[in-house]
Amino acid sequence: MDRKTQIDNAVESFRGLLEEQLDRVERLKNEGDFVDYASLDKLIIGVCGGDGIGPIICREAERVLHYLLDDEVKAGRVEFRVIDGLTIENRAACGKAIPDDVLEELKKCHVILKGPTTTPRAGDPWPNIESANVAMRKQLDLFANVRPVKIPDQGIDWTFFRENTEGGYAVGSKGLNVSDDLAVDFVVTTTQGTDRIARLAYDYAKKNGKEHVAIVTKANIIKTTDGKFLKLCQGIGEENPEIRTTDWYIDIMTAKLVDEKRRRDFQVVVLPNLYGDIITDEAAEMQGGVGTAGSANIGKRYAMFEAIHGSAPRMITEGRGEYADPCSMLRASVLLLSHIGRQQLADRLERALDICMFEEKRLTVTGRTDGAKTSEFADYVMETLSKQ
Repeated sequence: MDRKTQIDNAVESFRGLLEEQLDRVERLKNEGDFVDYASLDKLIIGVCGGDGIGPIICREAERVLHYLLDDEVKAGRVEFRVIDGLTIENRAACGKAIPDDVLEELKKCHVILKGPTTTPRAGDPWPNIESANVAMRKQLDLFANVRPVKIPDQGIDWTFFRENTEGGYAVGSKGLNVSDDLAVDFVVTTTQGTDRIARLAYDYAKKNGKEHVAIVTKANIIKTTDGKFLKLCQGIGEENPEIRTTDWYIDIMTAKLVDEKRRRDFQVVVLPNLYGDIITDEAAEMQGGVGTAGSANIGKRYAMFEAIHGSAPRMITEGRGEYADPCSMLRASVLLLSHIGRQQLADRLERALDICMFEEKRLTVTGRTDGAKTSEFADYVMETLSKQ
């Protein structure tokens, strides 16, 4: 194929991506307000286990949530719905990141507790389907990924607001192989998408007594998209003069998070999709590993709560699934309770987890037979809750 044909084909593909993103911008301009959970006759919590260790840790988190919400379940004010179908086998058979029937069931819920799912890589025995997480965030417009990290004895209390639907992941499966020698991917930043993540971060800071919001980009190199993200976030910062706003490049921020003198200064961090994915794993590792951290994915109509780690298929292959650490899903459950307005229950669960994970530590989950089973640790958490 000659160069002109290669370029013409690439331009035509790019045209389709631009049309798709401009249509999305128009939808963002007309989005409504956040759901008022207090006004619902019945709150529906979808439980979607995923695959690998996902169903195991998700089941235990559901059990703990059911324990805390038992009175409301019995009164018909809360309903748990188990939604299967996000296994890699089912997704591969359908050729979709989220099968249509599963997506339909997810949309009938208000909030979703989701276990990890496997995303195929080059060389895997699966078709090149999009990440179920990325697809769910886009399909349900879960624009904010919120990840808290706390290490009290080191003075660390961070909350990361990662933009969830744009950046390098927006069209991550639609890059172009222009020729055998040239491949191109795309980064997307919109005014509407950046504005809402920035406002959510600053609103959280105000409501939670935080005095510092740090904006993280690589705007000195990625000048157009990162530059736009930085400028728009700074504009929201100017609307909130009582909060100190700083900006950092992603490379130096990864260093400053391990700088014992500087890292205590950070409180709320807002950043684009890819950088947020990377840096929150670093932060979670400092807390004790990605198995200790949960995350919230917030939209105006839906919300999804999950662990930040993968599906660990090797644990299943090696017969160690029943020893998987449920703490990530339990931390995600804290965020779920807080989001639906059950803050006292969220505080109770968070306190119980702090006791079980960091203070008393009567049981420890190691992922192997020398540690507690997943269900045993969940029992320990509920026993701790019963003593409060």
